[in-house]
Amino acid sequence: MTSTPRAAHLAQLNVATLRHPLDDPRMAPFVELLDPVNAAADGSPGFVWRLVEEGTADATGLRPAGEDVIVNLSVWETVEALWDFTYRSGHLEAMRRRREWFARHVEAHVVLWWVPAGTRPTVGEALERLAELRALGPSPRAFTFASPYTAVEAARHPRAGASALPDRTAPASHPAPPDEVATA
Repeated sequence: MTSTPRAAHLAQLNVATLRHPLDDPRMAPFVELLDPVNAAADGSPGFVWRLVEEGTADATGLRPAGEDVIVNLSVWETVEALWDFTYRSGHLEAMRRRREWFARHVEAHVVLWWVPAGTRPTVGEALERLAELRALGPSPRAFTFASPYTAVEAARHPRAGASALPDRTAPASHPAPPDEVATA
C-alpha cells in the first residue's frame, strides 16, 4: 500500500548570537561539532531539508540577521521529528554547551511554522516569522515547542498566507502584547 504524502512540513529557524568569531579558538569545540551534528540531522527520521551556504556544508557563513548572528533554518516532517533530533540525539550535547558559544537571548530565538510539503522557506520569510513571534506571541503562523499548533490550525488561520505583523504606516487598532521572554 502506498502512503499519502503529508500536506505540510514543519519549518524551523533559530538564531544564535556568537560570543566570539567562529575562527576564535574558544569557538573550536562548536565548529568541531558542526559536521557531526549536521550529518545527524541529515540522517534523522523526518528530516527534509536544511539551509546551507552555496559551496559549503553549513550556513554559518550566512549572516542575514547581523554580523555576529548565525542562523539555522530547516524543514521536518513533523514536530515530533524535530523534537527527537533536538533533544534525543547528539545535538543535545551542543545544546547543553550553548552558553559557552552564544549569548543568552532575551527575545524568542526559535520559531516554528508550517509550510506546504515540497516547498522551502526563504531566510526572509523565516526572519519575518521570528519577528511575528516576538511582536505578537505564539500563533498558528509562528509558534514554539512550548506553544505548538497543528498544520490544520495553521491552514485555518485567517492570515495563513500573509504577514500577521501590523502595517507600521497605519495607526494600531489595539495595543501590542508585551514581549515574550525566551527561557532558553
